[in-house]
Amino acid sequence: MMTKRGCSECTEPGMEQYEYFTTRLGRRKVRRCMYDYRHTDGELFGVVCYTLAECRAKRDEWLAKKGA
Repeated sequence: MMTKRGCSECTEPGMEQYEYFTTRLGRRKVRRCMYDYRHTDGELFGVVCYTLAECRAKRDEWLAKKGA
């Protein structure tokens, strides 16, 4: 599990965690990836996408905007 009582377990700077989960969207079951990344400055980034590659691309965009 990535969370403990709803809080991210991603505590170390530079650490990433992810897990895939299945949920319902109407009648369909859909698979998603939940992703957390803890920046070296301590800020937490979290996103849900279809794949891990998409999550990491969003993280990279976030890092670029942050000026890392």
